[in-house]
Amino acid sequence: MHTAYIGLGSNLGDSAAVLRAALRALGRLPRSRLLRASRLYRTPAWGRTDQPDFLNAVAALDTELAATELLAAMLEIEREAGRSRLADRSDRWGPRTLDLDLLLYGAATIDAPGLHVPHPHLHERAFALVPLLEIAPDARIPGCGAARDCLARIDAGDVRALPADNL
Repeated sequence: MHTAYIGLGSNLGDSAAVLRAALRALGRLPRSRLLRASRLYRTPAWGRTDQPDFLNAVAALDTELAATELLAAMLEIEREAGRSRLADRSDRWGPRTLDLDLLLYGAATIDAPGLHVPHPHLHERAFALVPLLEIAPDARIPGCGAARDCLARIDAGDVRALPADNL
């Protein structure tokens, strides 16, 4: 059994409803159990800033799925939510109905085609670190150390928690 932390994001459509549906879908994955989820956070777009703000959250999932199986299931949840990806990846940081990122998979470090764990930008993304620390205050990022120390090194002032009843 591995504890995986999954980042959720959306900035198209009814993002709160999309994230709630994604959490339900994660909770239905085989050989897995949704442990908890953070509140929703409103954050400015990262990477490409000419788009609407995002709603973000992080979920903790206990799973027996291999990391590659979990990633495949996450991509299917994205597709079911209406997410499409261009083959040339030119839409990589563009608007999206749903984005699911495998942030951490236990204490594993994975560097495989299409799968990098910990997420390669986790240590520099307040929109992922803030909700991660809400549900896992002692989280550690392999190769970086304590997630709280990573957050202390970056500006998190634009990450705003929504009321708890939004999830």
